[in-house]
Amino acid sequence: MLDGKTVALLFEHPSTRTRVSFEAGVFELGGHPMVLRANELQLTRGESVRDTALVFSRHAAAIGLRTGSEERLAALAEHATVPVVNMLSPRHHPCQALADLMTLREAFGSLDGRVLTFVGDGNNVARSLAVLGALAGVTVRVAAPAGFQLDGGAKLFEDPAAAVDGADAVYTDVWVSMSDDDSEAARRREALAPYRLDEALLDRAAPHAIALHCLPAHPGEEITEGVLYGDRQRIWDQAENRRHAQKALLELLVSNASRDG
Repeated sequence: MLDGKTVALLFEHPSTRTRVSFEAGVFELGGHPMVLRANELQLTRGESVRDTALVFSRHAAAIGLRTGSEERLAALAEHATVPVVNMLSPRHHPCQALADLMTLREAFGSLDGRVLTFVGDGNNVARSLAVLGALAGVTVRVAAPAGFQLDGGAKLFEDPAAAVDGADAVYTDVWVSMSDDDSEAARRREALAPYRLDEALLDRAAPHAIALHCLPAHPGEEITEGVLYGDRQRIWDQAENRRHAQKALLELLVSNASRDG
């Protein structure tokens, strides 16, 4: 599908799963993954996002951006003449959510009517799960303390046990991420400690429930080692499914762009 085509992948932050899955996926589709870091480009010397988008569009069939700025992502999408993929931004992580839905479908055969509970910080992963879940027929619940709750789009809970009750999947993420201030780390860990995904919390979900985590994980913090590596998780399937889901996304976007062109 991408034979003879290049996909530009611009990373403003360190990355493991996004970098590996996109680079491998583009290669498997027959294309060339052009992996770039912001400090390697003229963006650091004042060149505009608009000019960068116009140049990239002359060389690549699609552009991916992993960024700490929603504004930069929007500007790139506005000015590029090829599809732009959000590989992660402060408010959204749509590629992760696509892989999560794929993992649920593999586990249960159908998405319709499934219940997924996200426990912890109502972050960009939780937000994208809520958005895509609504489109796919999945009920998304988010359990978080005051000050960390998602701003709508899902069924919101403060009590993690109530949120997990009967769920098909229980999902968590790190409590302190790259964009969080180090001085706030202790406060965040204290506030989120009751939302740890452990065996007792998973037991409150449906008997067939699976544990999910977008990684990287901190065993003993947001998730116990027993859950992370246990037989009731699909976490490593999630990590693999990033590649498969993103290949499908790129194939759709590039083929649509070719027809429109």
